[in-house]
Parts: sequence; structure tokens; C-alpha cells
Amino acid sequence: MALGPENTLATFQQAVRHGVTGLESDVWLTADGIPVLHHGGSVGGFLRRRSIAQIAQTDLPEEIPTLTQLYQLAGNSVEVSLDVKDPAAVPAVLSLAREFEAIKNLWLCFPHWEEASSWRSLDSDFLLVDSPGKPLLAGQHERRAVQLSEAGFDAINMPETGWTAGHVALFHRFDLRCFGWNAQQPRQIERLMKMRIDGVFSDHPDRLLAAQEKVFSAR
Repeated sequence: MALGPENTLATFQQAVRHGVTGLESDVWLTADGIPVLHHGGSVGGFLRRRSIAQIAQTDLPEEIPTLTQLYQLAGNSVEVSLDVKDPAAVPAVLSLAREFEAIKNLWLCFPHWEEASSWRSLDSDFLLVDSPGKPLLAGQHERRAVQLSEAGFDAINMPETGWTAGHVALFHRFDLRCFGWNAQQPRQIERLMKMRIDGVFSDHPDRLLAAQEKVFSAR
């Protein structure tokens, strides 16, 4: 979002040109079954707002990209992490990822791990991420690690403030990768990288890349 309007093709393209290794967005399903990328999930004026689920893709504002357009822009080598806002979108998202031969670089994030675990039966190759939306409470981490490991998850995604080096080590013991989001300031990004977290989500690609160079060169 630091590069331009969020969830737009132009901004995704700028991020790729900066050298990021992954892109993140929110995915919704239109009334005609097209996965699109948008944060809020509704469009229109204050008194005439409608949810994306009620609108055909061709009737949406043109700046709202489809997942197809993202893959056409970025190809299949860039990691794509999608925060699933409408679970009905999952089958269509998986179908598109297979079509573009990008399924092994697709990460699907959802706040309710029990529901998300059912998606594993749809495809075994995409990457499944528990994204609880807030830090886990003290004492919950080991239980969640066991649950996610048994349910076929690949990663857990928590806010930057919820991570410690101990938490990273714990989830790694269960072969779960660790992601931190809302890391906007250099000190936050560097803190996560120093604890050997596996992925960082930020609105600032330049800060991500600068922190990566700084932290990795010091190892």
C-alpha cells in the first residue's frame, strides 16, 4: 500500500519490480463466480453499498482485479498469499491456481482453522495457513501447533506483536512455517527476521528488502 492503491495491478507490479518474493491480497467471489481481489468486500456509495458477492465481475469498478489478472501479471513463480474472505471462493481459486501451474506457490489464509482444514480434501498441493487475526493467548501455542500439524496445515500467520523467538521455535518443531503481518516499521521487520521467521507481510517492499539485506548479511 506504500507504493500506491492497495490491491491493484499497478501496485502489485511495482512490488514485483522492487524484488519481493510474494504478494498478499484478500479474495472474494463475485455473483458470477469470479475470484477478485479487494480489501473491504463491498463497493458503491454510502447509501448504495453492495457486497461483491451480489455483483457480477463486469459490473465492478475496473480497478478491482481478478485473480486471473494477477497471475497473468506476476506469473507462477511469485508466492501468492490470499486472505480468504469468502470461503465460497476457495474451489474457484484452487482451479485457477492449477490452471496457471501456480498451486504449489499458493497460500490460503483463514481465521477459523477447523473450517479451513476441510479445504485440504480439495487439493493436496496448495499451502494452508491458520490466520487467527490476533496473537494467541499464553499457553495456547503448543496446543494450536499440535492441532494444525494433525490437520495438514503448513503455516501460522499472526500479527508482528504476537511473535517471540520461542513461538517461532515451537511451531518449527511441528514443521509449521511462521508468518508475521502488520510489520510496517524497520525495527518491526528486523525483529521478525532476527528470530528466523519464515515470511513477513508489510506495506513497504523497500523496507522489507533493506531489512533482509541488513539481517542476513549479519548472520
